Amino acid sequence: MEEKIRLNKYLGSAGVCSRREADRLIVSGQVTVNGKQADMGMRVTSADEIQIRGKKIRIQEKKVLLLMNKPRGIICTAQEREKPNIVEYLHYPIRVYPVGRLDKESEGLILLTNQGDLVNRIMRAGNFHEKEYIVQVNRPVTKDFLQKMGKGVPVLDTVTRPCPVEKISEDTFRIILTQGLNRQIRRMCEYLGYEVVRLKRVRIMNLTLKGLKKGDYREITKQELRELERLLKDSDSRPWKERR
Repeated sequence: MEEKIRLNKYLGSAGVCSRREADRLIVSGQVTVNGKQADMGMRVTSADEIQIRGKKIRIQEKKVLLLMNKPRGIICTAQEREKPNIVEYLHYPIRVYPVGRLDKESEGLILLTNQGDLVNRIMRAGNFHEKEYIVQVNRPVTKDFLQKMGKGVPVLDTVTRPCPVEKISEDTFRIILTQGLNRQIRRMCEYLGYEVVRLKRVRIMNLTLKGLKKGDYREITKQELRELERLLKDSDSRPWKERR
């Protein structure tokens, strides 16, 4: 349950005025809480409707963008009925939700935020933003397999976009996508007679897993954010949901 705080502190945190000025407004009868005139010293939460001279006041939540190294077995959803879900696993003090998805069996980089417009600009397929994966399959990676994966594979009533694909070892390859079809890489491999053994996302645009142990998360750095904003400068923010 959210802890109640003094009304003057709430108004100060909302950036409306100083606490001293808030006290003056309260004493002069210009502040109401849930439709009733406020009293000095009263305590409130974000669930209360607070107004100054009839104007609603809300604390602006801190804008958050987290990078997380998701372990296998965690579901990328904010829906409480899904267990174990990533929001409960993270237990972050501000409400955040995942940017796109990694399926339950996949691991690696996932972003979480409370900024809806940012989600749309990153994930909308029409913006052609890169997502990089390391994929292990159940049999040797051949030249023919790499060529077909890179050229485009028929899945879900379409053909996947051409993409860079590189062999890393006997049974492992790197692939960079600019779209997010439902379980795309797994479906592409299945079409070509392969089964994914392990799938790990290592990069989204300029953001990587560097320094993040499995299950850990961190806030985006100022330098990373500046570069991300540069890359997103001309990106369309119309809604798009990635379900890979």
